[in-house]
Amino acid sequence: MPPFDHTRFRLPRGVRADAVLAVGVFVLVALAEGQQLGRGGNSTSSPAASWFLVTAVCGALLLRRRYPVAVGWFTVAGTGAYHVLSAVDGPLVLVPVVALYAIAARGRTQAAVAMAAAMVIGVGAGTLVTTSDVTGTAVFMLTGWLVAVVALGVARHGRVAYAEEQARLRTAEERLRIAREVHDVVGHNISMINVQAGAALHRLKKDPAQAEEALGAIKAASRETLRELRATLGVLRQVDEEAPTAPAPGLARVEELAASAGLSGLRVRIERTGAERSLSAPVDLAAYRIVQESLTNAARHSGGGDVTVRLGYGEEGLALAIEDDGRGAAAVRPAGAGGGSGIAGMAERARALGGELTAGPRAEGGFVVRARLPYAVTAEPRERRDG
Repeated sequence: MPPFDHTRFRLPRGVRADAVLAVGVFVLVALAEGQQLGRGGNSTSSPAASWFLVTAVCGALLLRRRYPVAVGWFTVAGTGAYHVLSAVDGPLVLVPVVALYAIAARGRTQAAVAMAAAMVIGVGAGTLVTTSDVTGTAVFMLTGWLVAVVALGVARHGRVAYAEEQARLRTAEERLRIAREVHDVVGHNISMINVQAGAALHRLKKDPAQAEEALGAIKAASRETLRELRATLGVLRQVDEEAPTAPAPGLARVEELAASAGLSGLRVRIERTGAERSLSAPVDLAAYRIVQESLTNAARHSGGGDVTVRLGYGEEGLALAIEDDGRGAAAVRPAGAGGGSGIAGMAERARALGGELTAGPRAEGGFVVRARLPYAVTAEPRERRDG
């Protein structure tokens, strides 16, 4: 005998589940009516009306997802009328209970409470004015069951609302991360291209050789921009493409940033202190982007010529300092003044990792960006690489 495959067996959902429930309740009512007749009792004073109510109440369950409140009240009224006409108690009440849960799970708490109250009042009134064997204890137990059903529905609604809110927050965070990543990927190289293009235009007639060198730098920067942009978009598309052969952005490529900035006229010096550690991917990428954005700002706005990049590997975190000898406070274009949000983006990166970032003019002139990034993972120090 082949083993049971639980992955192929799935309970019905949606309208199919409602149809199965409606048919099941109808069968239970029919069996109860048959048992009543088999005992020689008169199950109903009006068979045609009773069966019409059973069919209508069970059939209304198929519409509960589209009209939950209307279906709920209809099933309550129909079930009450059926119990007035029939001597059979029990099975049909499952339909308004399911409708009650559905209303509460939709967040319609007031309608659910009103519906439950109407059911309790109706059963209590029927007990008082008829010779039914339903006692006060049974009414009390029914009240408890209905309160539990409403509470379960409200809890379900709360869980769904919380999950949706978390999904919206994750989506917003992912959009922010993508926007920041694209800005960092494209902004640095485009800024370098802009600087080199201006230099090429300025030198074209006076010094064609230097203009040719600037155009070569533009070609290299544009090629790098396209490569990184394609890699970023490939991750977003999540398609089975050939894996990129270039190393991922990280401090291992900080010398490439220095060389790229050097093409725009900056003289970049890299200083390392402390025993280097293996950084987690998020910390390594954040450090790379902070250095990249700082060099971009220095090339575009500082007017200086010398930049020092200091990487300090401490016991608890990585310390970054990017200093230039430019125009100080004027080195960074204010956010919203026709520029980007580079400083704000760097600060967001640092905060997202539990670190911090500050930026401002130096007392001796120029501008400095300082950041502290905690190590995401603990790693053994390795032999320091000379920069």
